[in-house]
Order: sequence, then C-alpha cells, then structure tokens
Amino acid sequence: MRISEGLASELVAVAHELADVARVATLSHFRTRDLAAETKETQRFDPVTAADRLSEERMREVLARRRPEDGILGEEFGVRSGSSGLTWVLDPIDGTRGYLSGTPTWGVLISVRDAEGPLFGIIDQPYIGERFEGGLGRARVTGPMGEAALAVRGARPLSQAILFSTFPEVGTPEEGAAFRRVASGAKLVRYGTDCYAYALIAAGQIDLVIEAGLQAYDVQAPIAVIEAAGGIVTDWQGRPAYEGGRILAAASRELHAEALALLNA
Repeated sequence: MRISEGLASELVAVAHELADVARVATLSHFRTRDLAAETKETQRFDPVTAADRLSEERMREVLARRRPEDGILGEEFGVRSGSSGLTWVLDPIDGTRGYLSGTPTWGVLISVRDAEGPLFGIIDQPYIGERFEGGLGRARVTGPMGEAALAVRGARPLSQAILFSTFPEVGTPEEGAAFRRVASGAKLVRYGTDCYAYALIAAGQIDLVIEAGLQAYDVQAPIAVIEAAGGIVTDWQGRPAYEGGRILAAASRELHAEALALLNA
C-alpha cells in the first residue's frame, strides 16, 4: 500500500513509543532474583515470563490508543484483526532464554507490515540501551556510543565471513547438516545471541545469520532493519521469509548466494 510521508512519520513515532514502554516493562524484571518462567512446550524448555506478557500488554495498550484500526500479531496474545491494511508484529522478548540467564543479547522486536511485507522495524536491546531501526527511509542505530547510520559490511567470500546462529543444532538433523556445510567454510562461527545477531549484520559487524524454525514475529523486524541497511534476508530457497521458517540473512548478495548453494547442496 502507498505510505504517505505523514503516515510514515506517525508509524515510526508509534513504533518508538512501543519500544519505550517495552523497555520499561522488560527492565522491571530483568536480573531480578525472583524471576520465574513457565514453559510453552512439554518436549523442550520454551520459556515465557511475566516480563514477556507485561511487555506485550503495554505495547498493545499503546496501539489501542494510537492505532486502533491496525491489526496486531503478538507472540504472547495472538492476533487482533484490523481494518487499515496494516499489522503490527510484536515479539515482546526475543531470546527469553537469554533474558532468564541475565545476558544482554535478548531484545524487543517491533514491526509494522502491509500485505506485501514489513515496512519498518525496530530491534531494541533495553539493558544496553541500543535501538536499531530500518525502513520507511530510515536506517540507524542509537545507543551508548551515540547515533550512527546502519550499513552492512562489504561483500566478502564465506572464507572471510562471520556466521551466527542461536542454537548449535539449528533445527532438525537435516537442517543441522546443511548449516554445518556453511559453517565449516566460515572464518568464525558464534552462537546464542538471538535477535541481536541480526542487528549486528545491519551494523556492519558480522556477515551471516542462519536459523530454522522461526515464526513471523521473530523475523519481520530483523528483515526490515537488515534490508534498510543494504543486506538481504530470505528462506533457504531464496524466497521471501516474512512468515518465518528457515532463515538466511546476509550482508551481501554474493555471500548470500554462496551460502544458499551450500545449504541446498
């Protein structure tokens, strides 16, 4: 859909207000000794905390006041239908395992999308105070070191690339084997940073993120931020990845093509 300059400014302002209230909500529980977690699944530990729920509740309150005509897709409270053609996609804490562990690599993911995909996204790390935003003509990070433009690193071969993923096993055994074909050729491989890894691509610090089993709320904000910074995000077949699944994010099209070939070898 066509986004006017006035609407774009409003959407960006609302997104930042959502990030602001989520910061307060998440930090109110972070590194507290009485923080507890339930698990959403029985076969594995998939945690959810009071902070996850509070963060999304606060963001939904803002949207009810500022953009009541828009839809919402949130990890904790599901779908609210809208009439405007726009949907806010919210992950109140991406990386709850890290949040429970006290590491500063979890984040709040906020994006707004139309029928074609995400228009604008924010990756916010409340504890560090870093906020990465991209889309609607914007690509910047603000934080303790000030403000800077986002821009991916220059093209380089896999042999010189830094690759991140959240879990060493990646997904199924077959997905793990595909990941290792790429990882074996990379200069450096690191794990465990959840959404922060995608922010590092946009900031020009790393080159690749490869993951599997993701949901729409895990990827839509990172897609908007990385694409605004000049990178590329697809599924493992090179198709749009707005609904999640298997994700390949790269700083350059050349590196993306090299990794894609190995994933499908």
